[in-house]
Amino acid sequence: MTSFEYRRSSLEDDHMDTNKVTGETELDLKMQARRFKLVPNSSFDSDHVANGIQPDRQRARKKSIDRDDGLVATRRDSGSTESKIPTMEDSYRSLIKSIGENPDRQGLLKTPERAAKALMFFTKGYEEKIDEILNDAVFDEDHDELVVVKDIEMFSMCEHHLVPFVGKVSIGYLPNKRVIGLSKLARIVEMFSRRLQVQERLTKQIAVALTEAVAPAGVGVVIEASHMCMVMRGVQKLNSKTVTSCMLGYFREDPKTREEFLSLIKS
Repeated sequence: MTSFEYRRSSLEDDHMDTNKVTGETELDLKMQARRFKLVPNSSFDSDHVANGIQPDRQRARKKSIDRDDGLVATRRDSGSTESKIPTMEDSYRSLIKSIGENPDRQGLLKTPERAAKALMFFTKGYEEKIDEILNDAVFDEDHDELVVVKDIEMFSMCEHHLVPFVGKVSIGYLPNKRVIGLSKLARIVEMFSRRLQVQERLTKQIAVALTEAVAPAGVGVVIEASHMCMVMRGVQKLNSKTVTSCMLGYFREDPKTREEFLSLIKS
Protein backbone atom coordinates (compact mmCIF):
# COMPACT_ATOMS: atom_id res chain seq x y z
CA MET A 1 0.00 0.00 0.00
CA THR A 2 1.45 3.38 -0.99
CA SER A 3 1.58 6.42 1.28
CA PHE A 4 -1.31 8.02 -0.61
CA GLU A 5 -3.37 4.83 -0.44
CA TYR A 6 -3.11 4.51 3.32
CA ARG A 7 -4.44 8.02 3.74
CA ARG A 8 -7.44 7.21 1.61
CA SER A 9 -8.02 3.90 3.39
CA SER A 10 -7.93 5.60 6.76
CA LEU A 11 -10.47 8.18 5.72
CA GLU A 12 -12.71 5.66 3.96
CA ASP A 13 -12.80 3.59 7.13
CA ASP A 14 -14.34 6.61 8.78
CA HIS A 15 -16.94 6.88 5.95
CA MET A 16 -15.34 10.07 4.61
CA ASP A 17 -15.21 10.86 0.90
CA THR A 18 -11.66 11.86 0.01
CA ASN A 19 -12.73 13.41 -3.30
CA LYS A 20 -14.52 16.27 -1.59
CA VAL A 21 -14.62 18.07 1.73
CA THR A 22 -17.79 17.58 3.71
CA GLY A 23 -19.60 20.51 5.26
CA GLU A 24 -18.71 19.20 8.72
CA THR A 25 -15.01 19.02 7.87
CA GLU A 26 -15.01 22.54 6.42
CA LEU A 27 -16.78 23.85 9.48
CA ASP A 28 -14.21 22.15 11.72
CA LEU A 29 -11.36 23.67 9.68
CA LYS A 30 -12.98 27.06 10.01
CA MET A 31 -13.36 26.67 13.77
CA GLN A 32 -9.74 25.58 14.17
CA ALA A 33 -8.57 28.74 12.44
CA ARG A 34 -10.81 30.85 14.65
CA ARG A 35 -9.30 29.29 17.77
CA PHE A 36 -5.99 30.88 16.78
CA LYS A 37 -7.66 34.31 17.07
CA LEU A 38 -6.42 35.09 13.57
CA VAL A 39 -9.64 34.48 11.65
CA PRO A 40 -12.63 36.04 13.38
CA ASN A 41 -14.53 35.86 10.06
CA SER A 42 -13.39 33.03 7.78
CA SER A 43 -13.45 33.68 4.04
CA PHE A 44 -15.26 30.42 3.31
CA ASP A 45 -18.06 28.42 4.86
CA SER A 46 -19.73 25.10 4.22
CA ASP A 47 -22.78 26.59 2.50
CA HIS A 48 -20.70 28.56 -0.01
CA VAL A 49 -18.50 25.60 -0.90
CA ALA A 50 -21.36 23.10 -1.03
CA ASN A 51 -23.26 25.33 -3.46
CA GLY A 52 -20.23 26.09 -5.58
CA ILE A 53 -20.33 29.79 -4.73
CA GLN A 54 -17.02 31.62 -4.60
CA PRO A 55 -16.75 33.55 -1.32
CA ASP A 56 -15.66 37.14 -1.18
CA ARG A 57 -12.11 36.30 -0.14
CA GLN A 58 -10.73 39.80 -0.58
CA ARG A 59 -13.21 41.28 1.92
CA ALA A 60 -12.51 38.51 4.42
CA ARG A 61 -8.75 38.81 4.09
CA LYS A 62 -8.85 42.47 5.04
CA LYS A 63 -10.65 41.47 8.22
CA SER A 64 -8.68 38.39 9.18
CA ILE A 65 -5.39 37.31 7.59
CA ASP A 66 -3.43 40.38 8.64
CA ARG A 67 -4.68 40.28 12.21
CA ASP A 68 -2.34 39.67 15.12
CA ASP A 69 -4.31 38.44 18.13
CA GLY A 70 -7.43 40.22 16.93
CA LEU A 71 -5.77 43.52 16.02
CA VAL A 72 -5.27 44.63 12.43
CA ALA A 73 -1.55 44.74 11.61
CA THR A 74 -0.13 48.24 11.06
CA ARG A 75 0.11 49.15 7.39
CA ARG A 76 2.64 51.48 5.88
CA ASP A 77 2.60 53.10 2.50
CA SER A 78 5.54 52.00 0.36
CA GLY A 79 5.66 55.50 -1.13
CA SER A 80 6.37 57.05 2.28
CA THR A 81 9.51 55.01 2.95
CA GLU A 82 11.95 57.72 1.90
CA SER A 83 10.18 60.34 3.99
CA LYS A 84 10.74 58.25 7.12
CA ILE A 85 14.48 57.79 6.64
CA PRO A 86 15.64 61.18 8.10
CA THR A 87 13.73 60.64 11.36
CA MET A 88 15.08 57.11 11.63
CA GLU A 89 18.62 58.37 10.97
CA ASP A 90 18.34 60.72 13.95
CA SER A 91 17.22 57.83 16.11
CA TYR A 92 20.14 55.66 15.03
CA ARG A 93 22.60 58.50 15.66
CA SER A 94 21.19 58.78 19.17
CA LEU A 95 21.60 55.03 19.71
CA ILE A 96 25.20 55.14 18.51
CA LYS A 97 25.96 57.96 20.95
CA SER A 98 24.21 56.08 23.76
CA ILE A 99 26.51 53.07 23.46
CA GLY A 100 29.58 55.35 23.76
CA GLU A 101 30.52 55.67 20.09
CA ASN A 102 31.13 58.76 17.94
CA PRO A 103 28.61 58.89 15.07
CA ASP A 104 30.75 61.53 13.34
CA ARG A 105 33.83 59.38 12.85
CA GLN A 106 34.51 58.20 9.31
CA GLY A 107 33.35 54.61 9.71
CA LEU A 108 30.01 55.63 11.23
CA LEU A 109 29.13 58.73 9.22
CA LYS A 110 26.67 56.95 6.92
CA THR A 111 25.73 54.16 9.31
CA PRO A 112 22.46 55.79 10.51
CA GLU A 113 21.22 56.08 6.92
CA ARG A 114 22.29 52.53 6.03
CA ALA A 115 20.69 51.12 9.18
CA ALA A 116 17.43 52.99 8.55
CA LYS A 117 17.17 51.70 4.99
CA ALA A 118 18.06 48.18 6.10
CA LEU A 119 15.35 48.14 8.76
CA MET A 120 12.76 49.30 6.24
CA PHE A 121 13.77 46.43 3.97
CA PHE A 122 13.70 43.90 6.82
CA THR A 123 10.10 44.93 7.56
CA LYS A 124 8.82 45.44 4.02
CA GLY A 125 6.05 42.91 4.70
CA TYR A 126 4.03 45.76 6.20
CA GLU A 127 3.77 47.25 2.70
CA GLU A 128 2.35 44.08 1.12
CA LYS A 129 -1.20 42.76 0.90
CA ILE A 130 -2.21 39.14 0.49
CA ASP A 131 -4.54 39.75 -2.47
CA GLU A 132 -1.74 41.52 -4.35
CA ILE A 133 0.64 38.67 -3.65
CA LEU A 134 -1.79 35.99 -4.85
CA ASN A 135 -2.60 38.02 -7.97
CA ASP A 136 -5.35 35.58 -8.99
CA ALA A 137 -2.89 32.66 -8.99
CA VAL A 138 -5.58 30.30 -7.63
CA PHE A 139 -6.67 27.72 -10.16
CA ASP A 140 -9.49 25.19 -10.44
CA GLU A 141 -7.89 21.75 -10.58
CA ASP A 142 -9.31 18.28 -9.98
CA HIS A 143 -6.53 17.26 -7.61
CA ASP A 144 -6.99 15.99 -4.06
CA GLU A 145 -3.58 14.55 -3.17
CA LEU A 146 -0.97 16.07 -0.90
CA VAL A 147 1.02 19.07 -2.17
CA VAL A 148 4.22 19.92 -0.30
CA VAL A 149 6.76 22.71 -0.74
CA LYS A 150 9.60 22.34 1.75
CA ASP A 151 12.70 24.21 2.88
CA ILE A 152 11.51 27.70 1.95
CA GLU A 153 14.18 30.04 3.31
CA MET A 154 12.88 32.50 5.86
CA PHE A 155 14.37 35.64 7.45
CA SER A 156 12.53 37.57 10.13
CA MET A 157 13.01 39.96 13.04
CA CYS A 158 12.27 38.98 16.64
CA GLU A 159 9.88 41.59 18.01
CA HIS A 160 11.23 41.17 21.54
CA HIS A 161 14.86 42.12 20.88
CA LEU A 162 14.86 43.40 17.26
CA VAL A 163 17.45 40.82 16.21
CA PRO A 164 17.04 38.29 13.38
CA PHE A 165 15.85 34.73 13.41
CA VAL A 166 16.41 32.64 10.30
CA GLY A 167 15.30 29.22 9.17
CA LYS A 168 13.21 27.18 6.77
CA VAL A 169 9.47 26.77 6.26
CA SER A 170 7.72 23.66 4.94
CA ILE A 171 4.10 23.85 3.78
CA GLY A 172 1.69 21.11 2.80
CA TYR A 173 -1.98 21.14 1.88
CA LEU A 174 -4.73 18.86 0.56
CA PRO A 175 -6.45 20.68 -2.32
CA ASN A 176 -10.22 20.89 -2.50
CA LYS A 177 -10.64 21.39 -6.27
CA ARG A 178 -8.41 24.48 -6.11
CA VAL A 179 -4.62 24.86 -6.14
CA ILE A 180 -2.35 27.84 -5.63
CA GLY A 181 0.70 28.76 -7.71
CA LEU A 182 3.70 27.21 -5.98
CA SER A 183 5.73 30.41 -5.97
CA LYS A 184 2.89 32.11 -4.08
CA LEU A 185 3.57 29.90 -1.07
CA ALA A 186 7.06 31.38 -0.86
CA ARG A 187 5.62 34.87 -1.31
CA ILE A 188 3.19 34.33 1.57
CA VAL A 189 6.11 33.25 3.77
CA GLU A 190 8.06 36.33 2.68
CA MET A 191 5.22 38.74 3.43
CA PHE A 192 4.58 37.57 6.98
CA SER A 193 8.24 36.96 7.87
CA ARG A 194 9.28 40.48 6.79
CA ARG A 195 7.61 41.97 9.84
CA LEU A 196 8.38 42.11 13.54
CA GLN A 197 7.43 38.59 14.54
CA VAL A 198 7.42 35.69 16.93
CA GLN A 199 7.83 32.28 15.32
CA GLU A 200 4.64 30.87 16.80
CA ARG A 201 2.45 33.59 15.28
CA LEU A 202 4.29 33.46 11.96
CA THR A 203 3.53 29.73 11.66
CA LYS A 204 -0.19 30.28 12.26
CA GLN A 205 -0.44 33.25 9.91
CA ILE A 206 0.99 31.25 7.01
CA ALA A 207 -1.42 28.36 7.65
CA VAL A 208 -4.46 30.60 7.94
CA ALA A 209 -3.50 32.61 4.83
CA LEU A 210 -3.35 29.42 2.77
CA THR A 211 -6.64 28.24 4.29
CA GLU A 212 -8.38 31.42 3.23
CA ALA A 213 -6.75 31.47 -0.20
CA VAL A 214 -7.86 28.03 -1.45
CA ALA A 215 -10.10 26.53 1.27
CA PRO A 216 -8.20 23.21 1.28
CA ALA A 217 -9.17 20.03 3.10
CA GLY A 218 -6.17 20.50 5.38
CA VAL A 219 -3.02 22.54 5.90
CA GLY A 220 0.28 21.84 7.63
CA VAL A 221 3.08 24.34 8.28
CA VAL A 222 6.37 23.58 10.04
CA ILE A 223 9.10 26.16 10.74
CA GLU A 224 12.58 25.39 12.05
CA ALA A 225 14.64 28.45 12.91
CA SER A 226 17.66 29.71 14.79
CA HIS A 227 17.10 32.81 16.94
CA MET A 228 19.94 35.28 17.39
CA CYS A 229 18.41 36.37 20.69
CA MET A 230 19.39 32.91 22.00
CA VAL A 231 22.69 32.69 20.11
CA MET A 232 24.13 36.16 20.74
CA ARG A 233 22.69 36.97 24.19
CA GLY A 234 21.03 35.33 27.16
CA VAL A 235 21.77 31.58 27.22
CA GLN A 236 24.07 31.86 24.14
CA LYS A 237 23.32 28.40 22.76
CA LEU A 238 24.82 28.40 19.28
CA ASN A 239 23.24 25.23 17.93
CA SER A 240 19.72 25.50 19.33
CA LYS A 241 16.78 25.30 16.94
CA THR A 242 13.15 26.22 17.50
CA VAL A 243 10.51 24.14 15.72
CA THR A 244 6.86 25.22 15.50
CA SER A 245 3.94 23.68 13.64
CA CYS A 246 0.35 24.45 12.76
CA MET A 247 -1.98 21.68 11.56
CA LEU A 248 -5.52 22.31 10.30
CA GLY A 249 -8.23 20.05 8.89
CA TYR A 250 -7.15 16.52 7.94
CA PHE A 251 -3.60 17.29 9.09
CA ARG A 252 -4.94 17.59 12.62
CA GLU A 253 -7.70 14.98 12.42
CA ASP A 254 -5.98 12.12 10.57
CA PRO A 255 -2.66 10.81 12.01
CA LYS A 256 -1.70 9.12 8.74
CA THR A 257 -2.09 12.32 6.71
CA ARG A 258 0.00 14.18 9.28
CA GLU A 259 2.60 11.40 9.29
CA GLU A 260 2.82 11.46 5.52
CA PHE A 261 3.41 15.22 5.51
CA LEU A 262 6.06 15.07 8.25
CA SER A 263 7.87 12.19 6.55
CA LEU A 264 7.98 14.06 3.23
CA ILE A 265 9.47 17.22 4.69
CA LYS A 266 12.16 15.18 6.49
CA SER A 267 13.21 13.20 3.40
